[in-house]
Amino acid sequence: MGTETSSAGPLLAISAHAGDFVWRAAGAIALAAERGDPAKVVCLSFGERGESARAWREGRTLEEIKGIRRAEAEAAAAELGAEIEFLDAGDYPLQETPELVDRLVRVYREFTPAVVLTHTLTDPYNGDHPAAARMALQARVLAQAIGYDAPGEPLGAPPVFFFEPHQPEQCDFKPDVLLDITPVFERKRKAMECLPAQQHMWDYYTDLAKRRGVQLKRNAGPNLGLAHDTTAEAYVRVYPQTTGVLA
Repeated sequence: MGTETSSAGPLLAISAHAGDFVWRAAGAIALAAERGDPAKVVCLSFGERGESARAWREGRTLEEIKGIRRAEAEAAAAELGAEIEFLDAGDYPLQETPELVDRLVRVYREFTPAVVLTHTLTDPYNGDHPAAARMALQARVLAQAIGYDAPGEPLGAPPVFFFEPHQPEQCDFKPDVLLDITPVFERKRKAMECLPAQQHMWDYYTDLAKRRGVQLKRNAGPNLGLAHDTTAEAYVRVYPQTTGVLA
């Protein structure tokens, strides 16, 4: 007997920069795609100013860097089986605007996600991440409003999960969900390798997946037959779970 799996429906990941969804949520995205659930990534920016140091040192122009990061993120999304959309809102800083929130509302209404993944609301190292999270949450609420002026039907109440930030202790990140990504970890690793602009992250997030896998096994109990090489991703659930059975 392994960890529980079920079909959840369309999964939407809202990522501040072109690489964030890969490090933090590639396993969840790949699992959704393997179940046959639609998976979509929305990148608010390409990470062109703050997360493309090598390209800047090589003398690349801003538009060239955007093209490089777009191609990397597209390759990673394809490896995971996800659709990807770029809003090109700029980074460092990612500005919160009504127009950008409205674009996200329209994504929600069109894609009708059953699950939403995004950043934490606290990150002292990168203000773009909390900005993305705040807009993702605000857009979810607006998309639920029957009178909001956007195409499509009002959104339901998809659960939102914050994915793990790079320095969790500094971001007040205390996970309450551990997701077994063992069956798709090799896809996550291949997706990470689509991002040579941030090659220094590959081994960090491989090691993190192993550590979270150890924690998953400890919390799952000793007799579930989980593989020795279990890997996992950590999340925080934002809204209460609604259920008729405590489990």
